[in-house]
Amino acid sequence: MSHAKNKVEWCLRKAEKELKESDKHRGLVKVKPSVKEAKSFINKAEHYLKATTYLKEGNFSDISASTAFFSMYHCLLAVSAKFGFASRNQECTFALMYSLIEDNKVDLEKELIDRISSLDVEKKDEKASIELREKYQYGTELAMEDDLYKDLFELAKKVLDKTREIIEE
Repeated sequence: MSHAKNKVEWCLRKAEKELKESDKHRGLVKVKPSVKEAKSFINKAEHYLKATTYLKEGNFSDISASTAFFSMYHCLLAVSAKFGFASRNQECTFALMYSLIEDNKVDLEKELIDRISSLDVEKKDEKASIELREKYQYGTELAMEDDLYKDLFELAKKVLDKTREIIEE
């Protein structure tokens, strides 16, 4: 069994155990597949992407690293909902995406997920969007370089466009 599939199984067991102890979990739960729920996540992703632009125009590009990341993350939650999963854990969501890719259930490139998560970024000087979010959210820098902002924004748009295709399939 692949690392992604092992992680998904762990996430499912984690959530199941936590739900026995309380009404909240920090894992992955199987739910009824829902295109309607997926579209709600897409709406949220679009909202975050608009906020990304708004923040950049207002000279708050450091904060836009977070909104761009969460735009992409909500896209992954949309894909999860379409395939009958609810996630409350980023690592579990990333593992689920890799698993769906391995099973040829989604037409997503592993490299695209790599660029969102902190896993397997191809170039040493290229940062995953989650790392950029953490750098600008927890660091003291007040602005992101324009080229970096543009790359992150374009990545978020690409993920959103690809997600729309997957949800409509």
